[in-house]
Amino acid sequence: MGVFEELAKKDHEQLVFCQDQDSGLKAIIAVHDTTLGPALGGSRMWPYDNEEQALRDVMRLSRGMTYKSAAAGLNLGGGKAVIIANPKTDKSEALFRSYGRFVQGLAGRYITAEDVGTTVRDMEWVRMETDFVTGISRALGGSGDPSPVTALGCYEGIKASLKWHTGNESLEGKKVAVQGVGAVGYHLVQHLTRDGAKVFATDIDQENLRRVTTDFRSVEIVAPEKIYAVDCDVFAPCALGAVINDETITMLKCGIIAGSANNQLGDEDKHSVALEKKGILYAPDYVINAGGLINVANELEGYNRERAVQQAASIYNIITSIYQIARDEKITTLRAANALAERRIQRLGRIKGTYAGLPVQKRARGII
Repeated sequence: MGVFEELAKKDHEQLVFCQDQDSGLKAIIAVHDTTLGPALGGSRMWPYDNEEQALRDVMRLSRGMTYKSAAAGLNLGGGKAVIIANPKTDKSEALFRSYGRFVQGLAGRYITAEDVGTTVRDMEWVRMETDFVTGISRALGGSGDPSPVTALGCYEGIKASLKWHTGNESLEGKKVAVQGVGAVGYHLVQHLTRDGAKVFATDIDQENLRRVTTDFRSVEIVAPEKIYAVDCDVFAPCALGAVINDETITMLKCGIIAGSANNQLGDEDKHSVALEKKGILYAPDYVINAGGLINVANELEGYNRERAVQQAASIYNIITSIYQIARDEKITTLRAANALAERRIQRLGRIKGTYAGLPVQKRARGII
């Protein structure tokens, strides 16, 4: 399939291929949709096996950001960037500053941030060359680490899910299995244990496990392959994607899946239906984990942590609205989340046009 066919397939607006031989930069920026505003999305640094794999990933991720921003009620579109490199060995000031110049060249159509493989420090290098970057340190007027706010939104989504599923949002005495207790998972465990939940945790990083058991002594450690079979009220994936699949669904003994990991379903349509048939309530991942996006989006107006926290707490109401749509329209919760996002884009698209100022019908779709 050609590049323009790929663009049309998921209705992307623009792809930007970035290369700088001196710094070693090879990157792709994907702008999916700017109906609601400029495209915001992180910069992922990863040693992809080939360029086709990187292209597929950036197009999938950028489309997901459109839906995440729309469902979260933000006036932002969806974009993403991938830097084809090893984050452990290939980072340099020159590489990130070169990347920042490409971002600046888009004149605000795309705003970048940190993602897998990149850090606040990397974004500070990017900031030296562009105005269009978020997720920088508080010392420079940014919001710093977004994981506490992401965890807060996830916690609120878990409470909303419990309320919908059981009639009671209280976590007292509830059993929660948390897969991944790194940055976001750690802060989520903090909320859960504070509210009296019994937490079962797993992680492939032993340091993460030591930290969480030292700080929260009631947490029980489970082997990674056994976390799916824990008899619990809530299973919270907070690490890898595609963990809900043909194999793991048969093992699950939970009533709710609500966690911060991206792309939790191996096959979105197939596995969301399978969960519904099994009686498991699924909190769509791109909605429940939107706290991090909300946090960095607040930098665009001058960061105010109290405002960011309040907006992240509203994920409780957004998740509840999705469950109501799913019930009323007899569709899966994932399709309900998609419908919520798509309807907002369509409704506001009639009055906003694209961020570039052109009518929606005349939106330029191309490749630089």
